[in-house]
Amino acid sequence: MCSLPIPLEPLCRVAVTGGTHGNEMSGVYLARHWLRAPGELQRPSFSAVPVLANPAATAVCRRHIGRDLNRTFTNTFLTSKPTPDEPYEVTRARELNQLLGPKNSSQAFDFLLDLHNTTANMGTCFILNVTDIFAMHLCHRLQLQHSEPRPRVVVFKLSQEETFSIDSVAKHGMTIELGPQPQGVLQANLFSRMRSLVASTLDLIELFNQGTAFPAFEMEVYRFLSCTDFPHTEDGDLAGMVHPQLQDQDFEPLQPGAPIFQMFSGEDVLYEGDSTVYPVFINEAAYYEKNIAFMKTEKVTVSIPALPVLSPAPAH
Repeated sequence: MCSLPIPLEPLCRVAVTGGTHGNEMSGVYLARHWLRAPGELQRPSFSAVPVLANPAATAVCRRHIGRDLNRTFTNTFLTSKPTPDEPYEVTRARELNQLLGPKNSSQAFDFLLDLHNTTANMGTCFILNVTDIFAMHLCHRLQLQHSEPRPRVVVFKLSQEETFSIDSVAKHGMTIELGPQPQGVLQANLFSRMRSLVASTLDLIELFNQGTAFPAFEMEVYRFLSCTDFPHTEDGDLAGMVHPQLQDQDFEPLQPGAPIFQMFSGEDVLYEGDSTVYPVFINEAAYYEKNIAFMKTEKVTVSIPALPVLSPAPAH
């Protein structure tokens, strides 16, 4: 497994971003709170920087203004010449790349934690690049600390040239995804859980900085396979919807022959794959514009090597 470089010195430049999607309210309001009162993000060896990632979208409580910001941190967008008619999020991605990166450079932030909500029944979920060994260690320890309900881990396997999300700007990073929560709605239980998960993540970074051992381990993860589109009519309109037997069954096994769509004409569409998969982001509201009904993952066990033990970091 090709992996990102494992940190050999303390992580002192850490960022927490909320509002990457402007209608996912837990991260929006945590970022706004921390910008006013950042003391909660301070640790002995570092102070995490709070960032409201998409202020224009949060101001109007929309996912984005012109395009999905969390798909805009590719080298193509970040290095292209600005144009007068480009979407706001392309300009904002370049600004964030200058603030938190530049991407793939030695000057980039050491770690970035991005905060999201989903309308799908995902519970507590961490999303990251499986090649980021440091972030995998954080997910493993967060699972042990926050076991009720047990968080799931969704991984992608992307080269640094292929990555597109805001956390890829930093040297290491991951996403916390909590749901279900409607767009534009703030729910106290999910807000509190996200706040607790952020605090635990920063505590774990502090433990690493202070020389705590992070031994090797094995962990069950859900590895992204592909997206399944909604059925459509010839003129591009929806022809059906997520089947009631599939709705809210995120992370549950989907067997070949099980129903996945209920057509408006009345018949069922069955899953035609030849192996069991585990759907996630089922009927996510934000994915209608992308024509995605759900994402397919496979459940696998990965082996993660130990992290180096650092000399204790001085207080900053």
